[in-house]
Amino acid sequence: MQSTVNFTVTETAANEIKKIADEQGIENPILRVRVVPGGCSGFQYAMGFDEEITENDKVVQLDNGVRIAIDEFSAPYIGGAVLDYVQDFMGGGFTIKNPNAANSCGCGSSFTC
Repeated sequence: MQSTVNFTVTETAANEIKKIADEQGIENPILRVRVVPGGCSGFQYAMGFDEEITENDKVVQLDNGVRIAIDEFSAPYIGGAVLDYVQDFMGGGFTIKNPNAANSCGCGSSFTC
């Protein structure tokens, strides 16, 4: 049974996700956000488009039609987090501000809880 999770996507990030999906010709985009073991702090984030939502996924429906799928393992680690897209002089990229992360590494993509 699918349920929702407290995971926020900023308008900037939602627009960027939709733009990337449109550029890749993905009509009904599902962005899978996961936590995987690894990185210098124990866990790291992984994101990519997926073709389906599974029965145990937590789902966030965005106003622009994009759906965010978070697997059952990852949900407790990223509940309450905010996905944003930041553009600066060095380029742009997605960031996750996670209140569950006790520590993170210098690169910002690895964390511990």
